[in-house]
Amino acid sequence: MRLSTWLRQHLAALRALLALTAITGIVYPSAVFAVAQLPGLHEKADGSLADVGGTIVGSSLIGQSFTDSGGAALVQYFQSRPSAAGDGYDPMSTAASNLGPEDIVDTPARASLLTTVCARSKEVGDRESVDGSRPFCTKNGVGAVLSVLGPRDPDGDVAHPTQVVSVNEACPARPFVAAYRGVRVDCAEPGQDYSAGRVVPIRGDAPADPAVPADAVTASGSGLDPNISPEYAAIQASRVARARGVSEDQVRALVDEHTSGRTLGFLGEPRVDVLQVNLELDRRYPYRG
Repeated sequence: MRLSTWLRQHLAALRALLALTAITGIVYPSAVFAVAQLPGLHEKADGSLADVGGTIVGSSLIGQSFTDSGGAALVQYFQSRPSAAGDGYDPMSTAASNLGPEDIVDTPARASLLTTVCARSKEVGDRESVDGSRPFCTKNGVGAVLSVLGPRDPDGDVAHPTQVVSVNEACPARPFVAAYRGVRVDCAEPGQDYSAGRVVPIRGDAPADPAVPADAVTASGSGLDPNISPEYAAIQASRVARARGVSEDQVRALVDEHTSGRTLGFLGEPRVDVLQVNLELDRRYPYRG
């Protein structure tokens, strides 16, 4: 008895489903797992985990914080770059802040990207004893931004302001500049809306090439970057050497050992593996603080 066309088609589909399930769901994953267990691949396949005395302390692929329970940087360790992934370096929340260079005015809900960068630069500068100043940042570590209110000319400029407010400095703060175009600069009254004014960022006298590098104040696109630039490592070396009671040259030599050049000679930038440097510091020069 011949099977109907409908039944034959469904039996064929069922056989194909079973065959593909076996191949893609069992055979292929098993083969990949078996290959991953080969010498030289096993560590990478398991997440490139770092093991110290039988304890997993991190992964060479994912950054982490080197801070105390209160979030303060531990002086004996090199610090990683900031992270916007969850509470920091969360692989389940990998993300960037998605804020751009025009995000310069603080709101009650959050600090602007500019103020965040300014605050980080001041913090790093104070911690590493270098100049933490940055263009468009106040000396107190907030965005140097004015709202200039008054009639505008055809080009949108306010030639004769009626009021000028430092929008990122809430009262009773003392504004970072005393006057703008002959008008006194006021602090921002909480709850007031100054969006009607022309927003003017003030560059200030900070050097064009700040001592605190960009990766020390900005998060990576993934929020998981485990590396920092050699420039950021260089300004941290003195602090780490003092904390561990060794010479700065010894610390710099160790950093050089864990510095990688551009991939294939032209992709990316030179980078320092923070976790490996810190683990090697603990092994060679234990902290006795």
